[in-house]
Amino acid sequence: MLVNGIHYESIEYISENDRGYIRILDQRKLPFEVEFLVLDSMSEVNVAIKDMAVRGAPLIGLVAAYGLLFSLRECTESGYKDELKEYAAEIISQRPTAVNAAYCVNKTLERMLSSTRFEDLWEQALLEIKELTTAELMISQKIGAYGLEILKELSAKKQRKLNILTHCNAGWLACVDLGTALAPIYLAKEAGIDIHVWVDETRPRNQGARLTAWELSENNIPNTVITDNAGGYLMQQGLVDVVIVGCDRAAINGDAANKIGTYLKALAAYDNQIPFYVALPSTTIDWNLSEGVKSIEIETRDVSEVKYIEGWENGQIKKVLLTPEASEAYNPGFDVTPAKYITGLITERGVCEANEEGIKSLFLERFEEE
Repeated sequence: MLVNGIHYESIEYISENDRGYIRILDQRKLPFEVEFLVLDSMSEVNVAIKDMAVRGAPLIGLVAAYGLLFSLRECTESGYKDELKEYAAEIISQRPTAVNAAYCVNKTLERMLSSTRFEDLWEQALLEIKELTTAELMISQKIGAYGLEILKELSAKKQRKLNILTHCNAGWLACVDLGTALAPIYLAKEAGIDIHVWVDETRPRNQGARLTAWELSENNIPNTVITDNAGGYLMQQGLVDVVIVGCDRAAINGDAANKIGTYLKALAAYDNQIPFYVALPSTTIDWNLSEGVKSIEIETRDVSEVKYIEGWENGQIKKVLLTPEASEAYNPGFDVTPAKYITGLITERGVCEANEEGIKSLFLERFEEE
């Protein structure tokens, strides 16, 4: 997508003098500073994932896979098989809710362990990651195309500007390019549909206010940032036509985990008869989970994210205390929306009902493997 009119993808692999590294945007600095991070070790990748310099389930998966690639620099030729398995588990543990990290890391690990020569591991891993990256890009394009049809239908029905509400960030910053929840919005803009996006601030990290609003603005899509608690009121007033959110992990019954606060938006949409869609790649579906509300592991993050807030003042990003110092805080990173509140799942194979039958209609081969 565009940054100052220049097209970027969210991750780039660069090889210089036989020393490979990746370059990513430091999402902790946006929208105030556009700064790139260079990562060339597993430890740097782990920190970037844990501290949310990189975030978004699909992008985390790819960066995590590069982390496993870079771990080769720590491996011994005699013990690399066991060492790679340990490193893979360590990388996956950095953000346990999003399933994409496990998917990409395990695919890369499998490719590496299938090689019979230690000196071939780097190239084999790199080939796997490039295939995963190409697949994610194609998936975003297909999700965008299927979601666009929903927006076209709604636009034709409303015969006016279409108001879309989204929560957190599920655009190109969270993927390779285009995104998941924002992909239909970008394509709607290209198709000439008159759209406006309500952007939840998404406390406590403010991914909506800082990332989604920035993405949309850079691509000339009208947007308005709102407090997280304003969404229900807007729905009651008829100011929201559809809600589209991303997903970090879904169960095969359609339950979907996303950034904390998504569940409340789904309840409000359900109460006001507003369609609520979850846009997700199949790599985000946990095929081993029969249901999500009780089974999806919810990451608990540092309470400082709740007690402090970051902002821009005098050319610097500053952190300000919001609460009494003695007050305790609790910071779950995600919640799970039960399938019954989800109108449909937008996947790379089409739109389906949020239940096992619907998912099976698009991904039958995954159920036959079990």
